[in-house]
Amino acid sequence: MNLPQMFGENVFNDQVQKETLPSEVYKLLRATIESGKPLDVSIAGTVASAMKKWAVSKGATHYTHWFQPLTGLTAEKHDSFIEPEGDKVIMRLTGKSLIVGEPDASSFPSGGSRATYMARGYTAWDPTSPAFVKEGTLYIPTIFVSYTGETLDKKSPLLRSMTAIDKQAKRVLALFGKTCKKVSTTVGPEQEYFLVDEDVYEKRKDLRLTGRTLFGAPASRGQELEDHYFGVLKPRIVEYMHDLDKELWSYGILSKTKHNEVAPAQHEMAPVFGTTNIAVDNNMLTMEIMKKVAHKHHLACLLHEKPFEGINGSGKHNNWSMSTDAGFNLLDPGEEPEKNTLFKLVLAAVIKSVDDYQGILRASVASAGNDHRLGANEAPPAIISVYLGDQLGALVDAIVKGVDYIPVKAEKGSIGVPESPIFPKDATDRNRTSPFAFTGNKFEFRMLGSQANVADANIVLNTIVADAFSQFADELDGKEDLEKAANAIVARELKAHRRIIFNEDGYGPEWEPEAERRGLLNNKTTADAVPVCFEEKNIDVFVRQGVYTREEAIARADIQLENYTKTINIEALTMLEMVKRDIVPSVSDFVAELCSNVAAKKAVCEEIPCSGEKEVIMQLATLNDEVVALSNKLEGILKGIKMDEVLESSQAMAHKVIPVMEEIRKKVDKMETMTSSDYWPYPTYFDLLYSVN
Repeated sequence: MNLPQMFGENVFNDQVQKETLPSEVYKLLRATIESGKPLDVSIAGTVASAMKKWAVSKGATHYTHWFQPLTGLTAEKHDSFIEPEGDKVIMRLTGKSLIVGEPDASSFPSGGSRATYMARGYTAWDPTSPAFVKEGTLYIPTIFVSYTGETLDKKSPLLRSMTAIDKQAKRVLALFGKTCKKVSTTVGPEQEYFLVDEDVYEKRKDLRLTGRTLFGAPASRGQELEDHYFGVLKPRIVEYMHDLDKELWSYGILSKTKHNEVAPAQHEMAPVFGTTNIAVDNNMLTMEIMKKVAHKHHLACLLHEKPFEGINGSGKHNNWSMSTDAGFNLLDPGEEPEKNTLFKLVLAAVIKSVDDYQGILRASVASAGNDHRLGANEAPPAIISVYLGDQLGALVDAIVKGVDYIPVKAEKGSIGVPESPIFPKDATDRNRTSPFAFTGNKFEFRMLGSQANVADANIVLNTIVADAFSQFADELDGKEDLEKAANAIVARELKAHRRIIFNEDGYGPEWEPEAERRGLLNNKTTADAVPVCFEEKNIDVFVRQGVYTREEAIARADIQLENYTKTINIEALTMLEMVKRDIVPSVSDFVAELCSNVAAKKAVCEEIPCSGEKEVIMQLATLNDEVVALSNKLEGILKGIKMDEVLESSQAMAHKVIPVMEEIRKKVDKMETMTSSDYWPYPTYFDLLYSVN
């Protein structure tokens, strides 16, 4: 395999553009991609013709506008290149077809901003994200809007948020004499996932319908030996990862790291950082490819945040930073951060933003799946806080207290063995329990769920930091002594927002009461987290930065709650079906066999001991009856929920439905441990977690 040659071979990237486009057209297109200049629509026909010719050479017969509706997934409608010419056909892609498509907008979530009978929607080419060929089709990344202009996707507001932070960051940089063409946010979303045998997966109704196990007693061995993390890869997993890397590389996705994660059957892929817009597109494509490659290996790839109870869930660590087109990183503290006024101002802006808008930052990662994950097993708690580490923590303390900063310098590390090399030791450790941790020259937002579209969190991050930059730039504009004025802002904002900084153990029992004392939010469920998005302050920041209209902000919160409600409803209905059709009858059959055995023994000899079997019979029969009663109770609750009232229904799901589901699960899992494996209707956790050799 010639990796440099095959890397990006399926992508209409810069190199292909340079080779296939006239030089003037190429320059105009690159100006749009690199500097954010408006697209010159006059070049669309030329670009479309070159793109089609290249795609056909790769075996493509169709093209599709690839977009990200508010379902959280991607969407595509395929059209062939063929057009009639007399008795024959020709292959053509026009400039208009490249730039604009027209899918039906009424069948996608809109949060009430579109009536069902108002069907027209438009997809519009995003030239900043390269097109690619996959499975005989040219994929053209696009935005998605309604006939009346409302955004109906995740890419549109993401691009707007990137424009906002570009604009406001350049204002701050200009004050310090730094000019650039563009400031871009960059993201490196690590991706965690589970792999289980496909045959076993197919026998689990809950996994197939909901993505997670609604029942399952713990296996006798879980992750307690900590032997799976970074452990030797099993041959079947090696083959999968090898094929996955090849597939990802062919699409220009910089898959860099692969390893076993903490839980059995859990793994991770980490890419190299990329511009946020492209990183989001790549991550959506990565998740799709992960599942398809798994199927080829007779595996099932699970991207749910918590497919298995009692062991680690899967997240997506969002490594976020800001850089200029010249490569200057705004979050690089340098050798002497105490003297780096620009860095301190940027740091203060981030801290202020996270504190002021902790509610919408938490809401941006809220989902039914992520609610199960946050707060345990190496996932951060639901409380937003910022970890700065020893170096920056000491700097902030000195600024807040008004005392001299004593530098915390990185030291050389050694294990004390002469043959071992001296290694560079970072100035700060890493905090795995922090939701938002500084890690050298970036912030790692660790709260994202594994199946999330990372656009959501980055829209919020870009917007709130852009807003802080805007406020700082307004205040500093025209100041004679810029350094003095900037340092005054830094001191003021760090004092005002120090409560959000927490450098200790986020799992510690003292953190929740301490966070409450500080006035920090602790919204543990999606139903409790999302309603903050309806607050005027949280709507206004999006409107002010041109990311959402008021109507769009409200619609997206409505959609998030509606999706949560529907997800829990599907899980509850699946649970009821599994209980009534499979679990209760199976346990009854096993109890009947035990009763027959006891009767047969007593028929032979009344003195034959049967107390153990009788005890099992009583326990299982009692649990079975309790499960039936709870299932009837759950059915009654579901019937009483008005699904079209999103606030009311989401609260009911979180605080009425889920507690009953948890009670049912507890009893069913207990029955699993007591029922013969010959009778239990589903593969167990052992079967699932240890099915791949």
